[in-house]
Amino acid sequence: MGPLGPPAGAPPDFPNAHYRQLQSLGQPVFRVDAARSLAVIEVRRGGALARMGHDHVVSSHGVAGNFAPDEGRADFYVALDALTVDEPDLRAEAGFTPQPDAQDVAGTQRNMHKVLETERYPYLLLRVTGAAAEGVSESIRLDVTLHGVTRPVDAIASWSGTREEFSASGTFAIDQSAFGIAPFSVLGGALAVQDRVFVRFRIHARRNDFPAQ
Repeated sequence: MGPLGPPAGAPPDFPNAHYRQLQSLGQPVFRVDAARSLAVIEVRRGGALARMGHDHVVSSHGVAGNFAPDEGRADFYVALDALTVDEPDLRAEAGFTPQPDAQDVAGTQRNMHKVLETERYPYLLLRVTGAAAEGVSESIRLDVTLHGVTRPVDAIASWSGTREEFSASGTFAIDQSAFGIAPFSVLGGALAVQDRVFVRFRIHARRNDFPAQ
């Protein structure tokens, strides 16, 4: 299998150069395999009329980024305009029933892009520093950048690797308001999205060889 190269479509300030430098010093660097990785955000309904709404599952099949185990650092990003809403299998996995119809799903997707202002803030970024080479149900600190705001967030994660592959899974929660996001609501807040959303993820990465420049 040939070199994976750096992630395509990365944010302009994504630190590819840092990982390229680590690799030039002989340190292993892994790149996320998006086809085997997934991030899922569970969004729950609230308000006095919550029974009239739906809980939602927002997902990304395009997690990208790099991990340097010797340094204990990882940087990941998600393109927000590629998020999907309410995939049936993921809703079932979350225990959310019934399945909204296509019109409701399309409306939810439009509202999500409006609330997140995805044209202005197109990426969610995650940075991990100080991680051990391997951990099981460890508490780690993430720096989460969303909507132009960066906040530290505690996550529970498990991860392990070999010389050629690395995998991780975990969960964390964020409050939208902490990132300057006003959760979607209608009818004066009688039907709304709860401020806190819950994220679960699984990441698979393979050893990367950056092409020479």
